[in-house]
Amino acid sequence: MSDQIETASQDMPESDAPAPEQAAAPQSSSAAPAAADSNTAPKSEYQVLARKYRPKTFEELIGHGPMVKTLSNALESGRLAHAFVLTGVRGIGKTTTARIIARALNCIGADGKGGATIEPCGVCEHCRAIAEDRHVDVLEMDAASRTGVDDIRELIEGVRYRPTSARYKIYIIDEVHMLSKSAFNALLKTLEEPPEHVKFIFATTEIRKIPITVLSRCQRFDLRRVQTEELAAHYTRIAGLENAEIEEEAVTLIARAADGSVRDGMSLLDQAISHGAGKVTTQQVRDMLGLSDRSRIFDLFDFTMKGEINEALELLSAQYALGGDPAVMLQDMLDLTHWLTRVKLSPDAANDPGVSQIERERGKEIAAKLAMPQLTRAWQMLLKGLEETRIAPSPIQAAEMILIRLAYAAEMPPPGDLIKKLRQDMANAASGAGPQGGGGGNGGPGPRMQVVNGGGGAAVAQRRPDPLGEPEQVEQVAYAKMPESFAEVAELLGKERETTGIAMQVKNYMHLVKYEPGRIEFRPARGARSDLSTQLIKALNNLTGHRWLVSVSEREEGAPTLKEQELEALEQRKADASQDPVVKAILDGLPNAKIVAVHLPPGQELSEGEEDESGSVYDDAFYLEGDDEL
Repeated sequence: MSDQIETASQDMPESDAPAPEQAAAPQSSSAAPAAADSNTAPKSEYQVLARKYRPKTFEELIGHGPMVKTLSNALESGRLAHAFVLTGVRGIGKTTTARIIARALNCIGADGKGGATIEPCGVCEHCRAIAEDRHVDVLEMDAASRTGVDDIRELIEGVRYRPTSARYKIYIIDEVHMLSKSAFNALLKTLEEPPEHVKFIFATTEIRKIPITVLSRCQRFDLRRVQTEELAAHYTRIAGLENAEIEEEAVTLIARAADGSVRDGMSLLDQAISHGAGKVTTQQVRDMLGLSDRSRIFDLFDFTMKGEINEALELLSAQYALGGDPAVMLQDMLDLTHWLTRVKLSPDAANDPGVSQIERERGKEIAAKLAMPQLTRAWQMLLKGLEETRIAPSPIQAAEMILIRLAYAAEMPPPGDLIKKLRQDMANAASGAGPQGGGGGNGGPGPRMQVVNGGGGAAVAQRRPDPLGEPEQVEQVAYAKMPESFAEVAELLGKERETTGIAMQVKNYMHLVKYEPGRIEFRPARGARSDLSTQLIKALNNLTGHRWLVSVSEREEGAPTLKEQELEALEQRKADASQDPVVKAILDGLPNAKIVAVHLPPGQELSEGEEDESGSVYDDAFYLEGDDEL
């Protein structure tokens, strides 16, 4: 394809067709002389890349394979529709495709004896005239400026006349959705049964605004957004033809910013080449597009999700001082959240060829630390915050508040738990109110009271606490000392009645990877609850009064669970007990007996290697079963 683009750039006349997506029935006064005599244009006049490298054949189109295949088969079999409608985003090539179709239908070949073909020659009289936008039988109309029924009536009058020299008379109507309702109605009959020598080609960006009665009479082609990889390869070839040096990451940034539009990316590439004087670097493109450093976005997201809000705010301020747009930085964080979620669900997404090395490494690392509820909540908060930032009087202040809100979101219980807590407290209050509750005993409005036992037998009336008064309850149950080990965490959870279930999960299903007070990293075992990390954060926050971070690791195996460690210790104690002289003598005398458990008497724990006068450290400390003589 690069050879075809290079040939097209060399053979293209000085006065090419108008810019992409531009179509007007009357030729502009400035373009007409240039079309008549290309040699009159000054040699120093520059032609933008979007016009210079506009495709002239179907082979030069990128990203529209299905449409080309359909038209190829239609031309070969003679099953040509009388009307086509091309739809897609701006700059995708709708008008360019319409002109290529016109050339394909009217091409007569280099020898003047050819027929309609999917590969127009480009040298015959009709191909050259259509390329220079001066063919009398190929009429372009801009529906944005000619919307009325009178314009369509003029078009209909010309339909009945045969083409002057070409095989077909072709009407290209750009932005057809701009026609009025009366104009559409006037066109319906002619569009349904046009003469055999007439073809209609419509182009639009708003397909839903076209009446269904018109769409039902046309063959529709949806021109899809071009993939980033295809755009990057295309722009790299164009930069090579322009003798410009461009870094791989820089061209990727341009392709992403194009958002599937070929023309938008070509304009950005043109600007980047001019900005860098023929040498385009990644930093230049970032400055031109107002983008922040990708690695900094990873750092910003990581700091925020770990709760290190001071570092996150400092990094945000630094990027803002360098010219970064707060809304763009939040948009990058939103894109990163979506990508990390994909990596969390499908780790192979990180190995995509279009992903840079830093994104691959940092993405896997951060995705392993975060649970799915954290990512989905971050997506919702960033999506809402992005809208707030765009309308805020001070975008940087709005962005800072959003990061603070996101950093402290881990302390907020899920909405489902809040609703459950509210219903439970309201039910308890209603059942405990009885006749003594209410104001004045008549059930009327007034302060709600409840009767509690003060401990000395006296009934003390107290105001019923607010069901949503969760912060006060957290302060009352806060512990002064943080657990120093993971075992102490399980012990702390097991002391409270409400957290015994979490304690069992911690003991049986958590392989510890890393522990420090306030932070736990673990690998869940099979059978663990899906929301174990969230429930553990909530329980520890309430019990300790400190903010905890619990993350799931998918790379480290972790230590055995606490239950597995207890079982291992028990087996070791049983093995040690079996070697005790007294126990060994008993086991030898009772072949069917076995040691079930080993316990030291309370208050008589002996240090390692210490023995009593009988020579045994296990007096009254072992239990046997399996022998009837016992």
